[in-house]
Amino acid sequence: MRWEGNRESDNVEDRRGEGGDGGGGFRFGGIHLGIGGVLIVLIGSWLFGVNPMTVLGLLNGDTSAPPAAQVSAQVSGQAPPASEPLANFVRTILASTEDVWGEIFQQAGRTYERPHLVLFRDAIQTACGDGQAAMGPFYCPQDRRVYIDLGFYQTLRDQLGAPGDSAQAYVIAHEVGHHVQNLLGVSAKVDAMRAQESRVQANATSVRVELQADCYAGVWAFHSQEQKHWFEDNDIPLVLNAASHIGDDALQKMSQGRVVPESFTHGTSVQRVNWFKRGYANGRVKDCDTFNAATL
Repeated sequence: MRWEGNRESDNVEDRRGEGGDGGGGFRFGGIHLGIGGVLIVLIGSWLFGVNPMTVLGLLNGDTSAPPAAQVSAQVSGQAPPASEPLANFVRTILASTEDVWGEIFQQAGRTYERPHLVLFRDAIQTACGDGQAAMGPFYCPQDRRVYIDLGFYQTLRDQLGAPGDSAQAYVIAHEVGHHVQNLLGVSAKVDAMRAQESRVQANATSVRVELQADCYAGVWAFHSQEQKHWFEDNDIPLVLNAASHIGDDALQKMSQGRVVPESFTHGTSVQRVNWFKRGYANGRVKDCDTFNAATL
C-alpha cells in the first residue's frame, strides 16, 4: 500500500504517556469493540471460565455511559512524533477517512464531524468507561473518539494471521464506520432497540451494526482508491484475509474449539468479507443497509 507522502490528520492525540488505570476491569459502557478485540476477550474468557458475552457487555444490551462524575475530563494529548512511521501511517489513514466521508456527507447536504483518534498504551479512561488494550481498537460514541493501542497491529499480524498495511488501514476504517453510524443516528436507534431485546436478539442486532461498519470500511476503500490509487494488487485480498480471520465463527473455533451462533456479535467470516466487498464494489452508502437486509 503506497501511503507515504499523503496528507496526515491533525486529529490524532498521543496519550501513551499518561498511563491508564487498569483496575476498572472490563466495564465497556457504550464502546464498540474493534477488530480482533473479540479474539482476546473470547480466549481470556474461555481460559478463566467467564461467559464472553458478559465480558463484552452485551448480555443486557447496556450501552449507557457511566455517570459524568466517574469519567475524567477528556484532555487532548500531544501529536505523535513526526519520526514514528506507524503513527504517521495512522494519521495518514485517518486523514483519508476524513476526506472520503467529508465529501460523501457534503454531497448529501450535511457536514462531516471529524473524529479524534487516540493512541494509548495498556489502559485509558474514556467517556464510555475504562478502555484497555486487551479490547483491541474501539470507538466510543460518547466522546466521538477512536482508541487504539498500536501494539494491536502486532497481534493482528502474529496472532490473527492478518498482515499488511491495508489490513491495518481496514481496522481504522471499520472504527470510523462506527463514528459514521453515530453521526447518522444509527447508534442511538440501536441502543434503544437493545434495551427492548432479549440477549440473543441484542447479539443479532450487534451483528448488523458490525457488518454495516465493515461495509462502510469498504465504501472508504473504494473512494480512497479513486482518490489516491494507493492499493496495490495484493492489498484488497489482504483486507479480505483480515476480515475472514476475525469472523465470530473463526474466533470461536480458535478460542474454544466450537461455534455458538446465538452468541455471535460481529458476524461470520463470510459475512464480514461479503459486506466489506459490498461497500467496496461501488462505494455507495445505501448498499450498506444491514438492518433491512433479508439475509446477511
